[in-house]
Amino acid sequence: SGTAAFIRQDGKFLIRTDGTQVLVDAGLFQGVKSLRRRNWDPLGFPAPALDAVVVSHAHLDHCGYLPALVRQGFNGRIVLTGDTAALAEIVLRDSAKLQEEDARYAAGRGFSKHRRPKPLYDLDDVERTLPLFTVVDFDTEVAVAAGISARLPTAGHILGSTSPVVTVNGATMAF
Repeated sequence: SGTAAFIRQDGKFLIRTDGTQVLVDAGLFQGVKSLRRRNWDPLGFPAPALDAVVVSHAHLDHCGYLPALVRQGFNGRIVLTGDTAALAEIVLRDSAKLQEEDARYAAGRGFSKHRRPKPLYDLDDVERTLPLFTVVDFDTEVAVAAGISARLPTAGHILGSTSPVVTVNGATMAF
C-alpha cells in the first residue's frame, strides 16, 4: 500500500511511490537548438535515486537519454525486450559518436559559448549503460522495483517495441 505519483517530464514518465522511483522511457530531444538544449535541463530528481527504467522501444526519443542518466549516477536495471536491447545498443552508440563529433566540431569552429564543449554523453557512458539492460520476454510480468511490476505487450511499432503496462500498488497504467 502507499501513495504513488505519476510525473510526465519531457520524454520521460516518472513513477514515484513511498521510497521507490521508476522511469518509463528516457527520451532524448532532437531537432532545433531550443529542443536539444532541453536535454541539459535538470531532471527534477537525482538520477541515482531511480530504482529502474522501463523502455518501450529503441527510438532515440524513448531510450536516448539512458547514457546521460548513467553519467549522472543511475545504476539500476533497464527493463526492455531483447530486440529493443539489440537496437538500443546500436542507436546509443551512434548517438554518442555523433555527440562527440558535434562537440569536437563546435570546439574547432568556435560555435559554442563553452571553452571546451562536451557531449551530453560519450561512448564510455554507453558502455556503462549496456550491462544495466535486463531483457524480458514479451507479455511476461516482471518485478521492476518494490511495489512496481511491468508487463511488456508487443506494440508493433518497430522491432521489439512494447506498450508497457505498469502496476503500482495494485493500480495499473498502460503507456
